[in-house]
Amino acid sequence: MNKTLTAAALSAVLALSGCASVALAPQEASAAAKTFNLPAEGMAGLYVYRDSFVGQALKKDIWVDGKCLGESSNKVFFRTEVAGGQSHEIATESEFSPNKLTIAAEAGKNYFVRQYIKMGAFVGGAHVELVDEAQGKAAVSKLNLATQGNCSKPAQ
Repeated sequence: MNKTLTAAALSAVLALSGCASVALAPQEASAAAKTFNLPAEGMAGLYVYRDSFVGQALKKDIWVDGKCLGESSNKVFFRTEVAGGQSHEIATESEFSPNKLTIAAEAGKNYFVRQYIKMGAFVGGAHVELVDEAQGKAAVSKLNLATQGNCSKPAQ
């Protein structure tokens, strides 16, 4: 009985630490996004990235203000622009309900949001957190730009 539980737990950990992939943008676009240029007039830049070790086999949708940004996997990031001077909601799917983060975006600035996976009761759940610019730039510089708009489910 104990060996069965151990085997089941090991299988779950391996499934959550495997690899998943999503469609990537061309390398030129990825390199351009990593220059961290300031956004267009009146806009704020938004980088959403995923670099968590846990849950590498999982793909998780990300929405900005209820619109699909894309489906993430480990070692990818997205870059988009949102209106400055407004609050914006970044949401990601989780085990039972979406996890959301609201940021007040100031025009002319870049913001970095980290999506990470935590173990859940049945599958890993995704969470989002705002990180400082230095941490965000350091992480994004090691990742690949994913293509936008490939969410597997409608916004929740």
